[in-house]
Amino acid sequence: MGRLDGKVALITGGARGMGKSHVRHFVAEGARVVFGDVRDDKGKYVADKLGEASCRYVHHDVTSEEDWAAAVATAVETFGKLDVLVNNAGILKITPIADMPLGDFRTILEVNAVGCWLGMKSVIEPMKQSGGGSIVNISSIEGFTGAAGMSAYSASKFAVRGMTKAAAQELAQFGIRVNSVHPGSVMTRMVLEQADSGRDGEAFMKAVPLGRFAEPSEISQVVAFLAADESSYCTGSEFLADGGLLSGPGY
Repeated sequence: MGRLDGKVALITGGARGMGKSHVRHFVAEGARVVFGDVRDDKGKYVADKLGEASCRYVHHDVTSEEDWAAAVATAVETFGKLDVLVNNAGILKITPIADMPLGDFRTILEVNAVGCWLGMKSVIEPMKQSGGGSIVNISSIEGFTGAAGMSAYSASKFAVRGMTKAAAQELAQFGIRVNSVHPGSVMTRMVLEQADSGRDGEAFMKAVPLGRFAEPSEISQVVAFLAADESSYCTGSEFLADGGLLSGPGY
């Protein structure tokens, strides 16, 4: 028996990186999954590998209300209900404030913060119809602390942290739990693409007590726990998965 047997989940940003790991892990744990992304070729490839009985891919721009409505409808019409939302989609660009165009700042907030808010709003009614559900919002350690060059990303991830708590207060009456996950550095393409951004990688790793990056699957296990009934008394909470980075003064 999988810990997510009988659950129907919607996962955003599922074509690569952590999102792809979440999709695979949820299917392995018995869930039926609808996942979206804007990288259609990669998304369709993942879905084909997992099979139609377990998952479906939809094109999904998380800043679009229409795309959210279509993704939710696909989950309900295909699998009969919606129990879990994983707000995973996000973008990262490391640029000092002085050098960052306003358009880039707004784009990061639109995808990371507004996209998360739209997702929570979009699943309330189907989750109420299912008798409750679990929303897992992927924030970051940058939702706890700032870093040079990451003003937009930090702003968006602090926003996710705050929205999670507000939503937990509002939605508990419907049996809908809302929690946030705060990964540290995870070995994904998005992180590696920013590796030459000027941050001192060696100093960063020395500050991590476990001394290494996380594998995406390690974050997926935390997300699956929050999606499962095992976490039935957890809502409005923050789950750090950062290798101990924020546990001391080293960062």
